Amino acid sequence: MKINNKTLVSEIVAENYKAATIFKSYGIDFCCNGNRSIATVCAADDVNEAELIHQLVSSFETETDTNDYKTWDIDFLSDYIYNKHHKYVEKKIPEIKQYLDKICRVHGGRHPELLEINNLFTGSANELTMHMKKEELILFPYFKKLAVAQRNKTTVSSPQFGSVTSPIAMMHEEHDNEGHRFRKISDLSNNYTPPKDACSTYKVSFSLLQEFEEDLHKHIHLENNILFKKGVELEQTLQN
Repeated sequence: MKINNKTLVSEIVAENYKAATIFKSYGIDFCCNGNRSIATVCAADDVNEAELIHQLVSSFETETDTNDYKTWDIDFLSDYIYNKHHKYVEKKIPEIKQYLDKICRVHGGRHPELLEINNLFTGSANELTMHMKKEELILFPYFKKLAVAQRNKTTVSSPQFGSVTSPIAMMHEEHDNEGHRFRKISDLSNNYTPPKDACSTYKVSFSLLQEFEEDLHKHIHLENNILFKKGVELEQTLQN
């Protein structure tokens, strides 16, 4: 999509929901007053036009993942997951919750499934927040100790949880719970397809939910299939 100062805010958000976050950061109403041009909103809200257009254009660029995660050291991979996925979850939860609360108030009467979607997301947000803290305070520090011991050819004292397989089993179970919860959200939202009477906020909410689920799948894959397996293997190697 070509964006210039004559492009309408509503057209940009309709083409790329990520633009909604950018407009929101500038205090620009993309929903009720979305039929205004970039030039108009920048003049009204004293926003740097060139800077805004640059950010909007950048939001359309597709990110290609060419990382070979299996070759990464366990401590580096732990840091990557924290910075890439844990911080994403922390940032997106309040944003999505705000949108869901709004569309529940406005559209909940005609679309009662929104109330259940909101409840499911709230439950997921609470559980994921606690889940990530357990990883950040227990598992990831232990993985880093294992990595240091491997490099320095030293030993690691046995953790309070015994073998790393114990907390990992718990993390697997919690991952399964969130996967199940988001399958329900996907079903209730007709695979994130907004109805015909959906406003811009409604559409953005569903797009953000879909992005959140996609990120969660990648997040869980990196942990279940790569990070946790590395942790188990490394612990066993250092114990032999």
